[in-house]
Amino acid sequence: MTIAETQQQIISEFSLFDDWMDKYNYLIEMGREVPRIDERYKTNNHLISGCQSRVWLHADMRDGKIYFTADSDAVITKGIVNLLIRVFSGRMPDEILEADTDFIDQIGLKEHLSPTRSNGLVSMVKQMKLYAQVYKLKQSN
Repeated sequence: MTIAETQQQIISEFSLFDDWMDKYNYLIEMGREVPRIDERYKTNNHLISGCQSRVWLHADMRDGKIYFTADSDAVITKGIVNLLIRVFSGRMPDEILEADTDFIDQIGLKEHLSPTRSNGLVSMVKQMKLYAQVYKLKQSN
């Protein structure tokens, strides 16, 4: 499944819910399924700055693809980072770097988050793309 197909699947899932309380509950459920970061990576080096909550993100590259793990001290934030992991994990660096994140606006997520959570979401995307950039550079050396 491509990044665009994964994003479309997420849009379809969110369209099943009429009100935002149900969508928040769905995000909370998704947070329970986040690929958990190893405790040894729950350090300041892996903490995403700009988030209202504490969010740790780690990436590994295997067979030319990047795999993300994460954790957060907030249930909704775990759901948000898991959405991003669904889209970006298991992808090649170029796929991540070239991907847009329009699905976030299409599901209405940004407009239903507090400004600080919305900033945190942007910071998570930036960090994932930064990992992709670093791994791309490592591949070319």
